[in-house]
Amino acid sequence: MSFDGLFTHAMVRELQAALQSGRVMKVSQPYPYELMLSIRANRHNQTLLLSANPELARVQITTIPFANPKVPTPFTMAMRKYLAAATLTAITQVGADRIIYFDFATRDELGDSVSLRLVVELMGRHSNVILVDQRTHKILELIRHVHPDENRFRILLPGAEYVDPPYQDKLDPFMAQATDYTSLVEQFGTDTAGLAKAIQTRYQGFGRDAALEMATRLQHGLPQAAWTGFMDAFDHPEPVLIDAAKPQFAATPLRTISGEQHSYPTLSALLDAFYAQRAERARVQEVGSKLIRVLRTNTERLSKKLKKLQHTLDESDRADELRIRGEILTTYLRDVPRGAKSVELPNFYDDMRPIKIKLAPELGPNQNAQKYFTRYQKLRKAVSHVHEQMAEAESELHYLQGVQAMVEIAAPQDLVDIQTELTNAGYIRQQRKAKKQRQPKVAQPERFWASMAPSFWSARTTCKTNN
Repeated sequence: MSFDGLFTHAMVRELQAALQSGRVMKVSQPYPYELMLSIRANRHNQTLLLSANPELARVQITTIPFANPKVPTPFTMAMRKYLAAATLTAITQVGADRIIYFDFATRDELGDSVSLRLVVELMGRHSNVILVDQRTHKILELIRHVHPDENRFRILLPGAEYVDPPYQDKLDPFMAQATDYTSLVEQFGTDTAGLAKAIQTRYQGFGRDAALEMATRLQHGLPQAAWTGFMDAFDHPEPVLIDAAKPQFAATPLRTISGEQHSYPTLSALLDAFYAQRAERARVQEVGSKLIRVLRTNTERLSKKLKKLQHTLDESDRADELRIRGEILTTYLRDVPRGAKSVELPNFYDDMRPIKIKLAPELGPNQNAQKYFTRYQKLRKAVSHVHEQMAEAESELHYLQGVQAMVEIAAPQDLVDIQTELTNAGYIRQQRKAKKQRQPKVAQPERFWASMAPSFWSARTTCKTNN
């Protein structure tokens, strides 16, 4: 069973009982698309996990510890600014949709009351966590910024007005009338798949598995009793983990999925058990993507280097051929025509058999001979270092391949140590702290010295004399 609208209904009821009226004690964001709120309620501190991960979108109370990054993200800082010490006043679901409202009451810097709403939209790759000011309906911050080109229906950026997702014209299954679903049963008869699809089309909140379960119950019992019984199960859930070919979780035991079913005390405990390994693998891929990219870049660099070194070795095998051509050209300089592209001369190393020697037409005979000797000496000198460089490159390549294998099986907390090791080894650049900019000095008033004209002083002296 997926985290559909029906499962969301059951989870909201669980969160209301456990967290409502609690106070936010701590805010953290261990991973890019996951927000964690430590809430003290009923004399207990509990961690609320809000995940907008495209593959692991969910809301639950978790007991799995997570390591926080050293530097908080801007989203984390905004959540701490607005939600620190806030009181969780209400938890509600929008109809039977996968949208949950977490309403908080807090105070601003001036001590005035502020009402905030944390909107969690569980919609696959469109999942998001959005903080909204209820007075202005403006978005304060959100975990995933969406460019207008990606979503033209609404703007999901800080400062924009929050607009609800597109409305689905479907019925609320918890308020369904018996005549609605009984007509569907009569219409589709024994076509279980068709009935399940019709239920998804008419009613809100049904995932594929839940619709198939409901269709099966409607066809094998009294429709009204089957409908009310299944819907009532989400008000009084019995969480189970189904150990099938593809493990699944459900808020209530399912008849349409075969496999051993393991019970759990709460929906949150069920999700911790189900997502423990899956979430860890996803987080390793998410957090380790940077490390894997660095490792692949350096691995490709070393592979290219080894190819070049091997090419140099292959060229070194021809070093003696270059020397022989240079010596033959030196011996028969007078027989080499100027401007020729090649020449055939007797090879005194091979019973005077003719050998064809390529020439650079712009060079003279002696310069062509010296060119062969220069290439010979270069290859001879390179050979002495190539083997050593190849050994070093192969050793480094094996090291990086081993580290990459470790990243793929590492736990998220182990990635920090691997990143530190790669940073110390010089594969990852250390981030330099930005230099503090010097404050510009306040400009001092300019001073001007005015000199009096000579005529002014002479006139002033004359006046004094007359007096």
